[in-house]
Amino acid sequence: MNGQTSSLQQWLVRNAALVNGAAAPILVVAILAMMVLPIPTWLLDTFFTFNIAVALMVMMVASYMIKPLDFAAFPSVLLLSTLMRLSLNVASTRIVLLEGHSGPGAAGAVIEAFGHFLIGGNFAVGLIVFAILVVINFIVVTKGSERIAEVSARFTLDAMPGKQMAVDADLNAGLIDEKEAKRRRAEVSEEADFFGSMDGASKFVRGDAVAGILILVINIVGGFAVGMFQHDLSAGKAADTYILLAVGDALVAQIPGLLISVAAAMVVSRVGKDRDIGGQIVSQMFASPRVLGVTAGILALLGIIPGMPHLVFLTMGAALAYGAWAIAHRPPPPEPVVEAPKAAAHDGEASWDDLQPVDLLGLELGYRLIALVDKNRQGDLLARIKGVRKKFAQEVGFLPPAVHVRDNLELKPSSYRITLRGVVVGEGEAYPGMFLAINPGGISTPLIGTATTDPAFGLPAHWIDENQKEAAQMAGFTVVDSETVMATHLSHLMQVQAAKLISRTETQQLVEHVAKLAPKLIEEVVPKMVSIGSFQKVLQLLLEEGVHIRDIRTIVESLAEHAGTVTDPVELARRIRIALSPAIVQQIYGPVRELNVIAIEPNFERLLMQALGSNTGAALDPSMADMLSKSAAAMAQQQEELGVPACLLVPDAIRNAIAKLVRRLAPRLQVLGHSEIPETHTIRIGPILRGALT
Repeated sequence: MNGQTSSLQQWLVRNAALVNGAAAPILVVAILAMMVLPIPTWLLDTFFTFNIAVALMVMMVASYMIKPLDFAAFPSVLLLSTLMRLSLNVASTRIVLLEGHSGPGAAGAVIEAFGHFLIGGNFAVGLIVFAILVVINFIVVTKGSERIAEVSARFTLDAMPGKQMAVDADLNAGLIDEKEAKRRRAEVSEEADFFGSMDGASKFVRGDAVAGILILVINIVGGFAVGMFQHDLSAGKAADTYILLAVGDALVAQIPGLLISVAAAMVVSRVGKDRDIGGQIVSQMFASPRVLGVTAGILALLGIIPGMPHLVFLTMGAALAYGAWAIAHRPPPPEPVVEAPKAAAHDGEASWDDLQPVDLLGLELGYRLIALVDKNRQGDLLARIKGVRKKFAQEVGFLPPAVHVRDNLELKPSSYRITLRGVVVGEGEAYPGMFLAINPGGISTPLIGTATTDPAFGLPAHWIDENQKEAAQMAGFTVVDSETVMATHLSHLMQVQAAKLISRTETQQLVEHVAKLAPKLIEEVVPKMVSIGSFQKVLQLLLEEGVHIRDIRTIVESLAEHAGTVTDPVELARRIRIALSPAIVQQIYGPVRELNVIAIEPNFERLLMQALGSNTGAALDPSMADMLSKSAAAMAQQQEELGVPACLLVPDAIRNAIAKLVRRLAPRLQVLGHSEIPETHTIRIGPILRGALT
């Protein structure tokens, strides 16, 4: 026997999923069978007991759940429990009408017990009790829960876009990873579906209450008619037998229905997701000694009024007064003790856990700057960083990695440091509560403050107090707070280092994003024609020269056109630049049609063509290369001082080589090839770049 039991348990464990999946269909089939097939009274008693047990379980689960999705199956449970009660009503009605003439026990022991124990065998009392239960269920509980479910569904659906945006913002800020973001998005969607289902499922409860009234009336009329006309019972005997059975049957179904209604109301009316409803009530109603003390005083006053039940009021008042005193003198909770981490079994031995990954993009803060990231102290640096990442993605064309912000006690108190792959790419100082007044040029008004330079662009500036802010703005200075200084510095470095920010991970995410917009296009090109690595290299070559990759569709289409015959990423990037030439020119010059460019003197240009245009590689004399870089940097500065974009126009064959030569000394100088000037634009030759030999 024990062996058979063990085998059954093993079979249930192995087939748990099958058993769980078959539970609902079996229950539905049983419900339908009860509606059409006659069942014995002992089985009817079993189902009535099971119905009561299910209702109690549902109410207990609703009481102890923390958040609505903990009982996401409630709408389906509500439907099945309602159908089960109605099927039991049908089955019991059949037995009452067929066998009711034989006595009160004809419909089973459960109905008989409810008919005699709850209402004392008096059907008039039963009708009144049933009417009161219906009023409580239908008018109070069901009506209120239905309205709450309707409003909750509407507000949940209205708030769904905002919640999705909040998840995206946390993901962009690096507060959560992609896996957690997917989980939260799914939870938001499931919560909206749940309240939408609850809005509809509340109609089941209301319909169940109406059906209970109609079934009772039908049972009374039908039983009275069957008893008198088929079994020749007197009117009194028929009423005493059939009405008592009908009322008992109605009460057996109505009490579980009331429990389910209360459970539905508890589900839709709860607020907060930190504890169950019992914990909420106790912590919020009995936490204040003032509330209990005032209530105890009022009860004591009522208890001493002549004619009042003094013992009850004074006893209750004394109990509440003691509770208020006990809460007021309750010792404060002990401070949580942080236990030291236990030594690992391999204490002193190195492990892979000791190897921490290098942050792709990091921001290290001195201890005085920590307040800038503390929301409790109105620090909004994290919000500024979120805005920087969002603006970068919109302008450049890909989502940069999250910025890992941490403190560094080795830095000066007001210093910060920006790192890229663990290497410092920028640093500066910021002073919370002070403002940086930046001189855009040509302002000679003196300021009282600490002289410095703008960390992003190197402009002269002063750190000033707040009382000088208005005067500095009126004098023409650009005045920004410390958070803006750091955010602007970070934004500038991200633009400059964009090519290094697009790692293989960002490239893969960009491909997946494009696949949603143009799935066929990306399937044909990446990775069939161009590997992810080659695609990343092409994007890096474009970003190194400040070319934004927002028009990713044009980039992929250009790859599709040329990748079949060209495999060199440098040549692919050159051809993509030609395809992107309208966007590149607009990025440099704006919407103007006449382009003011720097040209190379023809003889010097021929010399450069001979030196740099060969397939063997660059063969330019080092001194001439240095002279070229310095001359280009000087002309670029002159153009910027005149308010004109600095752009050098060169032949296509040497554009890449010239761009690399001048990038070190003139990083803001743009180098365009002749074929990169759109047909819709004209050029106007400005300064002429001359060589030492011309």
